[in-house]
Amino acid sequence: MTASLATAPLSAPASQPDAPPKQVLPTPGELHRARPLSAELAARINHQRQSIRDILDGRDDRLLVVVGPCSIEDPAVALDYARRLVEMSAKVEDRLLIVMRVYVEKPRTTVGWKGLAYDPDLDGRGDMARGIRVSRYLMHDIAELGLPVATELLQPMLAPYLDDLLAWVAIGARTTESQLHRELASGLEAVVGFKNATNGDIGVALDAIAAAGHPHSHFGLDAEGRPTVQETAGNVHTHLVLRGGHGEPNYQAAHVTRARRALEAAGLTPRLMVDCSHANARKDHHRQGEVLRDVLAQRLAGQTALCGLMVESHLHEGKQPLIPGQRRYGVSVTDACLGWEATEDLLLTAAQRLR
Repeated sequence: MTASLATAPLSAPASQPDAPPKQVLPTPGELHRARPLSAELAARINHQRQSIRDILDGRDDRLLVVVGPCSIEDPAVALDYARRLVEMSAKVEDRLLIVMRVYVEKPRTTVGWKGLAYDPDLDGRGDMARGIRVSRYLMHDIAELGLPVATELLQPMLAPYLDDLLAWVAIGARTTESQLHRELASGLEAVVGFKNATNGDIGVALDAIAAAGHPHSHFGLDAEGRPTVQETAGNVHTHLVLRGGHGEPNYQAAHVTRARRALEAAGLTPRLMVDCSHANARKDHHRQGEVLRDVLAQRLAGQTALCGLMVESHLHEGKQPLIPGQRRYGVSVTDACLGWEATEDLLLTAAQRLR
């Protein structure tokens, strides 16, 4: 009688090479205890979040500006940039609310360096235990300087390590359609911006805004890494980020008007940020200033739905390849960025025009 597939003995597995040892990561609770928030810092971050909510709700007529490197490749460089941004923020705070991009994860179209949290040494070894620690410590240092911190949350499991430090969060064009990210956003204290899809479609972002505004029950991890059911209250402080699509911009007046009407038709508050880079700049970092000036003109013409801008900026202009031992200080290793002098000029100009 032939044995069934369920009871038939399995052949011996072929010899396999020894698997590399698995990294054991610290739990979110361990990192929170290693670098906790003081009561004063926690209160400041809550105040920063409320200031951004006030802009979205129309109680504050300043323009929200999320600015900083495309990605953080070196904590020392990031702190150098942050100290300059603190000084700049003091000069323009009457008309602009400055938030620093501290992006430690990078979505990849195929492969490539995934960011500081994944590969802090930029050498392919992927020391994530050090990467998440460095990321939390860096965000903590920047928050202590007085700057609101922004990041894109790409891996939901990373969020509990960082979310107490964040004032603003991006959900990117590749993940806005993801149910996991909509659930994540629904439980964040930070304000969340959902980007339109890479093809320019804003419908997925509108669906995301609606979904994130509702309570959810979903799988999650507690501070000590145990699986739990997460109960979220819903996050009503979300908004659309226009970043263009398939090489075509969507920041001009006609695009903004269509986006505003689509939000209103969906029963959503019309709140829009324009990402001055990516397809809106046609992948030319120099054109970010052109986009910014157009958005300012729309604001001054009465387009109140425009509440924010995003600018990719670094200490020095352009980008560089990742070549071991040949990295130039303060130059992006991902998308090309504006240099500090151009950034300073744009921020001063924006504040002056809005006064």
